[in-house]
Amino acid sequence: MDVPFVIRRRLEELGLEQQDLARAARVTDSYISQLLTRKKAPPAPSRTDIYDRMDKFLKLPSGELAKLADLQRKEELKRELGDEPAPLFHEVRELILRKCNPERQKHVRAIFEKHPFGELERLVTQTLLDVVKRVAKDELENDYWLRMVARLSRRSYEEMRVVVLEFLDTDIFHVSAENCVAFLDPLIESWDIDLATFGLEIVLNHSVVPGQAKRFAGLQEFLQDPSLSGTATAEEVEFLKQLRFKHKRPTPLYYYRELQNLQDPLHFRSS
Repeated sequence: MDVPFVIRRRLEELGLEQQDLARAARVTDSYISQLLTRKKAPPAPSRTDIYDRMDKFLKLPSGELAKLADLQRKEELKRELGDEPAPLFHEVRELILRKCNPERQKHVRAIFEKHPFGELERLVTQTLLDVVKRVAKDELENDYWLRMVARLSRRSYEEMRVVVLEFLDTDIFHVSAENCVAFLDPLIESWDIDLATFGLEIVLNHSVVPGQAKRFAGLQEFLQDPSLSGTATAEEVEFLKQLRFKHKRPTPLYYYRELQNLQDPLHFRSS
């Protein structure tokens, strides 16, 4: 039993149509159709608001679809773990390099090309994705923001909500040219990196995102920046505080990456 099966069964039991569910979830008919025909995988529960809306509309217990989606995604991940991750699309890499500080761009490009999809390219891409995802998630319920971004990309409001939900569900191995056009390009003004410390500075487009540069450099800066530490539990923060370094000064980005390792279930065995 999976998410599409449960949704289709409830629609039939309640005498409702896919179009009714699309309106309740505030997405397009096409998105629901592709979800139910398994052409699209169920989005990650932590990155979307769609399950709460569908639970309520389908008169299911709160959190029912989210739990089912989480189990379904974990099973799918187990099947895919043996696959070799594909490198970034050419358009994605070119956009990321174009946004780089011009003084650093040539050097960074040389590293990217020498080590395709290596540590530096993954680090930069993941950080840019995380920052823009934080913005998109914060603004998901902001109708004004959604309509503004929809106008900029010549989409309808419902289409824009689908784009946001799909973007929140993407990862570094599946980021697409469409993600770049919809979010990375309009939201990111520029970025720069200190190649000695790997400290990153990201400047957001102030006309679309009310906010200035985000700097990734110490534990206090990490804790003070919700876009970095917002998902950390008290136990995880306490663990990070216990880390000690004799001859190094970690940046906030180091703590952020450590937090991601702590939160990744693939790094831990079940007790």
